[in-house]
Amino acid sequence: MDLTFQQVDVFASEAFQGNPLAVVVGADALSDTQMAQIANWTNLSETTFLLKPTHPEADYRVRIFTPHTELPFAGHPTLGSASVWQALGGRPQAEHIMQECGAGLIPVRAQAGQLAFAAPPRCRTGAVDPHVLATIIKSLGLTAGDILAAAWADNGPGWIALHLKNREAVLAIQPEWTLLHGHMVGVVGAWDPVRDGTEAQFEIRAFAGEGQGWEDPVTGSLNASIAQWLIERGAAPSRYIASQGTVLGRTGRVCVEQAADGEIWIGGSVSPRIIGRLVVS
Repeated sequence: MDLTFQQVDVFASEAFQGNPLAVVVGADALSDTQMAQIANWTNLSETTFLLKPTHPEADYRVRIFTPHTELPFAGHPTLGSASVWQALGGRPQAEHIMQECGAGLIPVRAQAGQLAFAAPPRCRTGAVDPHVLATIIKSLGLTAGDILAAAWADNGPGWIALHLKNREAVLAIQPEWTLLHGHMVGVVGAWDPVRDGTEAQFEIRAFAGEGQGWEDPVTGSLNASIAQWLIERGAAPSRYIASQGTVLGRTGRVCVEQAADGEIWIGGSVSPRIIGRLVVS
């Protein structure tokens, strides 16, 4: 079986500076086991599989796999999958592209040469158990005094969000992965315009405690839930740019915009880097 395959770079305008995504097109004949094997083999943070939709309003359906598990939703896979679907001739039924995934229907729109998805509702919010929070703080080499706020910000992957004093504190984190095991943690801190410049307003880092532990370069789902959390608390304006991937040598840029109707859109650039065929024996 030969399938169309692309690898795209998401959330960066410069080549090889964002988060790569593998996209397998027309994957309806693949089994769950084959999808999991392919995602483990690509060894990227996520691999997606484009399928025929089952919902009448959806333009396509996507399944999202990490090397270890399947996710109901993820951000950079949403933008990357929509971009590939569109590049291969896909045309939306309505005003926006409508993606079907484990989290339901996700609208994707074009804006200023980029794509943006509507931030899905969080499935868990509120306070984090004090013992869990203490473990996470210790695993990141922080103290309670470093934390401005903490909360669940889970829209599928299981994110817990920490708001730190500034970008410098975010960039200084050196996680102890054995303590972080089992937790998905996002950290945000504001840029100082004088010290850091004005290209972005917030710095984001995403720590995944699955497997041996790893840091995600640029994370759409986390940026979506953090944007909801910051804006509803009055800790961020209705429009801003987040930087992510700095410590990993990336220049990821995520555009956040709250529309007049209150919907929050998470956008960025998507560029194809590998186009070919995937041979499944």
